[in-house]
Amino acid sequence: MFKRRKQRSLSQFLAEGLYPRGGWIRAASYVWHRLRRLPDPPHRIARGVAAGVFVCFTPFFGFHFILATIIAILIQGNILAALLSTFFGNPFTFPIIAALSVDLGTWMLGLPGGQELPSIVGEFSQASVQIWANLKAIFTHDVTHWDRLATFFDRVFLPYLVGGIIPGLITAFIAFLIFLPLVRAHQTNRIRRLKQRHEKRQRAAARRAADAARKGSVADAVRD
Repeated sequence: MFKRRKQRSLSQFLAEGLYPRGGWIRAASYVWHRLRRLPDPPHRIARGVAAGVFVCFTPFFGFHFILATIIAILIQGNILAALLSTFFGNPFTFPIIAALSVDLGTWMLGLPGGQELPSIVGEFSQASVQIWANLKAIFTHDVTHWDRLATFFDRVFLPYLVGGIIPGLITAFIAFLIFLPLVRAHQTNRIRRLKQRHEKRQRAAARRAADAARKGSVADAVRD
């Protein structure tokens, strides 16, 4: 019922991940439309948004949905809002987040030097290849290797993890402060509009009843 009539190919899926159909502005508008219509108190929605934004500053790529759900549960936020807010992490923001987090983490841990963005991407790529090769080695006679993973953990993953905490918390708090009044204002306006519609229907029903009563009185007078 909810499946696509025509399934997307892998290339289409990856392409839409980099540039959604309709553009990023339309995608952001869709996310905001869904967030403001969630049936939950504003503070829970804002907490969910904060959770989703925060996980975008973690190096656990592929697990952001799971982490956003866990954090939303822990802080009593809206889970769907947390999942939608992982949209904050996209091809435009991830390079900035990665470079900032790794540089800050390197400085906090007292490690020598920093990592340029191409180097960070390369380390992630090499680590992913080695993980996949080690997984295949379980079912074959190949020998597992951990040298790239060790280098990746020391030079990228750990600095990314440590360095992403502070900017992640700051950005998540800012997102909370922004979305709380926005969602609250939208829900207040929506309740007011629904109340106005209800009152309008009530007045229309009262007018119809009055007209019917008046016609009934006229009919009775004519019969008399």
